[in-house]
Amino acid sequence: MKALKYILFLTLILIIGFTIYIAVQPNSFEIKRDRTINAPTEVIYNNVIDFKNWEAWSPWVEKDPETVITLSDQTKDVGGSFSWVDSHGIGTMKTLESNKPQSIRQELQFGEFEPSQIQWTFEPTEDGKTNVTWKMSSENVPFMFKASAFFSGGFDNMIGPDFESGLAKLDKIVVASTKVYAINVDGITQHGGGFYLYNSTSAKMDNFEIVIQELLSKISNYVQENNITTAGPPFVSYHKWDEKNNTVMFSCSVPTTAQVISTQDDILTGQLEPFTAVKTTLNGNYKHLKEAWEKTIQYTTKNELRFTEQGLMLEVYVTDPAKTPNPSNLITEIYIQVEETEQSPL
Repeated sequence: MKALKYILFLTLILIIGFTIYIAVQPNSFEIKRDRTINAPTEVIYNNVIDFKNWEAWSPWVEKDPETVITLSDQTKDVGGSFSWVDSHGIGTMKTLESNKPQSIRQELQFGEFEPSQIQWTFEPTEDGKTNVTWKMSSENVPFMFKASAFFSGGFDNMIGPDFESGLAKLDKIVVASTKVYAINVDGITQHGGGFYLYNSTSAKMDNFEIVIQELLSKISNYVQENNITTAGPPFVSYHKWDEKNNTVMFSCSVPTTAQVISTQDDILTGQLEPFTAVKTTLNGNYKHLKEAWEKTIQYTTKNELRFTEQGLMLEVYVTDPAKTPNPSNLITEIYIQVEETEQSPL
């Protein structure tokens, strides 16, 4: 009996000692993890800023599949929030500040405990990737969280691996979202034609895309500086594709509502007459344009359509890449001029 009392007494001392030890541990902590993701900064920001996307890459949902998530009426931007119930209790997350697309500050709260601060930063790299940092900190850590951290080997060991897992899943999802594309051959259509400003040139096949960007930018700046009203998105007209000599001849154009007499020698005025064409729409990255052109030509050949002599071959950039961070959301239309026949599919 006396031995039992000693054991109970020693156990009580150990409990008190452990409690005191945990209580005197620092009341603050900070953990963070970094990952470089091969995607534009704004694409990653747009995913993180909207809580409706979080369930897809949350490491905690994967660890506790019975988690029940409730989205608020507003899930995006400042004021957006969501809550959940899992085996550990109730939690909430709310966005407090955002600086698109550089940073996001959020508040994480478990039950009635003091909230922790969540900080995201997104830094673009020179090669088009993004350095993503996910940080969590608190200045008033509850006793039970200190105890959990003690048995886990510290806050970094307790939370850090979850951040690493979440960033890895976010990486996979975001990168996959940038690779989605679709090509649809719309068939025969009538292009309305119209006036346009243009500049013609030739370039090597390995860098003609860069030349196109430069010329379109130059013409667009001229249009803006002279308050010229446009009649649609910019386009490129291909004149010659010379694989033997590794050369492409083309014109970069911006359509206008009326004929404009240019004041610059290297920017000219042209007019397209209405014409019959096979139209194809690409939804996705410009790197899929070659496939889109091939499918357009295949369709034309399969349906026994005739190319017109020196016919038009247009590539119309419906969406502005400067305003479309995710390349999968880019829209490009292709028009190949054909002769209209009775057998033409309509």
